[in-house]
Amino acid sequence: MTDRYKSVFDIIGPIMVGPSSSHTAGTLQIGRMARIIFGGDPAELVVHYYDSFAHTHLGHGTDYAIVAGVLGMEPDDRRVPMAVRMARNMGIKIRFIEEKQHSPVGHPNTAWLELTNRDHTLKMGLIGCSIGGGMIEVRRIRYNDVTFNTPGPLPIILFRDVQQSAEIHMKLLKMVMAVGPMLNQQSTNGKRAAIYSFTMKNPVKPAQLKKLQEAFPKLALLQVEE
Repeated sequence: MTDRYKSVFDIIGPIMVGPSSSHTAGTLQIGRMARIIFGGDPAELVVHYYDSFAHTHLGHGTDYAIVAGVLGMEPDDRRVPMAVRMARNMGIKIRFIEEKQHSPVGHPNTAWLELTNRDHTLKMGLIGCSIGGGMIEVRRIRYNDVTFNTPGPLPIILFRDVQQSAEIHMKLLKMVMAVGPMLNQQSTNGKRAAIYSFTMKNPVKPAQLKKLQEAFPKLALLQVEE
């Protein structure tokens, strides 16, 4: 048993709409993480599949699982298989692309999601890997012109800020939660716009999350719920 799995149930997978814990439940979680960072429903969604996903996404329900996650559904929601149709009925433009090159992050179960809002002022990208049993890793994130790699394992806290007080906010955030190293990426368009990333040592409890969200409205927490 590796550090990625805390119990045998992590390998078996969650209660879910199948058929596959890695290709269905895992990809739903990738979609959910993208939704959290984006902040809601996108107007456009483009999904790039690599390696195993590029060959098996139709048969394993990966398409509807990712879209279900982007819509905020749970893995056991009976509407999961209908997610693509539901999203298109909502006016969301969806495109799936089977990439011929290998995964840019070196994992066979890789999906790169691009979410865009209606007026194209916000474009968010996320590269996620399904590592088995419904568990995922987030390997890369792009928020408009800010791109950075993440450690992979969840949970991760992201915080967006354009004010000079961002460093003070980060100190406060670090005082509230025990976190690992911080990654700070500046934008390259001449404006002060940064995303701060914290790797958490432990999952965040609901009461802690509420306290954080009240203090930091631009905070996004990425963690697969237990």
